[in-house]
Amino acid sequence: MERELSPARQAWCAARAKIAACAEMVWRLGADDPRKVVHGLKVGLALAIVSHFYYLRPLYDGVGGAAMWAVMTVVVVFEFTVGGSLYKGLNRGAATLTGGGLAIGVHWAASKAGQTGELVILNGAVFILASLVTFSRFIPVIKTRFDYGATIFILTFSLVTVSGYRVDQLVNLAQQRLSTIAIGISICLIICTLICPVWAGTELHLLITSNMDKLADSLDCCVEDYFTGKEDRRTGGYKSVLNSKASEDSLGNLAVWEPAHGRFGFQFPWSQYQKIGAALRNCAYCMEALNATSHSQIQAPELMKKHLMDACMKLSSKSSEILRELSSSIKSMRSTSSSSSALMAKEIKEAVEEVKRTLSSLPSNYQLSNEEDVEMLYRVKKQSLMESLPLVSFAFLLMEISVKVDAVDKAVQELAELASFEPPAGDKINIPINK
Repeated sequence: MERELSPARQAWCAARAKIAACAEMVWRLGADDPRKVVHGLKVGLALAIVSHFYYLRPLYDGVGGAAMWAVMTVVVVFEFTVGGSLYKGLNRGAATLTGGGLAIGVHWAASKAGQTGELVILNGAVFILASLVTFSRFIPVIKTRFDYGATIFILTFSLVTVSGYRVDQLVNLAQQRLSTIAIGISICLIICTLICPVWAGTELHLLITSNMDKLADSLDCCVEDYFTGKEDRRTGGYKSVLNSKASEDSLGNLAVWEPAHGRFGFQFPWSQYQKIGAALRNCAYCMEALNATSHSQIQAPELMKKHLMDACMKLSSKSSEILRELSSSIKSMRSTSSSSSALMAKEIKEAVEEVKRTLSSLPSNYQLSNEEDVEMLYRVKKQSLMESLPLVSFAFLLMEISVKVDAVDKAVQELAELASFEPPAGDKINIPINK
């Protein structure tokens, strides 16, 4: 008989299994997105470079003991995307400069008022400015664009104001800290921008197109699953669209800070991507209701499903085709032709009308004989109506999705106009030739 493992052996086996699982998770994380590994190396490189201002005597003599502020700046400013680093770096630099400069001015004015007056002015300035700036963080524009800068402003102003009461050479101290923070920000931005940059705008662009494709796949798979019973894991793709709002808002706000890069120029309408994302989520909400209806315990008879199957599958196919066409338009940054848009709109309108006509002619599962009385006829018709309700709900949700898809189409057309997308490949510009 096999001997039981000792407690120590069991603990070792459990620890080894956890270590193996953790190593597998880390490996999968790096293999799925190698940019995360590169980001870690970039942060390490930035810290190694900025540390020389503390290690090397000539550099240390230039900035003094404030060199550690450069290290701290790299740690808190370096972000995964270029937009994130620019957002934090510029906010930190501007807030440090204004907060420190204002604190020096307040300290100079307070020093002229005597010892008692100095304490009153310093405490009053900290109270008033900290209260006002903290309240300003509730303003939507400040919250979105300058929340980090407001926090750093409060921190810098308070530290310089309070520490200045016991420090004689306040201006030199503030100058050293400002210079080291500027060094840290510069190193962060140079490495983040020049070495394998990850642009927040590009990430937002890819996220929106990916959500469109997932929504189209989910729509096709959900309708096919309802009528044929074939299970497909892509049916749940709409859930990632519902959960992407935070990512879209974050990337959209960070993309505003980025300079022109790739196909995205200055003043690119990043906010329009957020509008497209909102339209996609409205469509995904209907998809969630559609999926819940298809998996409900109350199901319509197969005869009724077969009667409506072709019309519903045609409508879902046209809707998903439009989503894929719009996704392709955004990927290539090329407008869809007016003739193609008109044709797709006409086809989806015809598909909706076909679903309505088919709904009005749903068959009944019950054939009544002439001998049955009026009460039996009423009960049978009522039962038939109750059985058809899930199918009718499914069809109406499908028609509602087609309306939401039209809203997505309008949002994409607006993006194409604002971003000056290229004309369709088939459209040619006629240039007059002088004879």
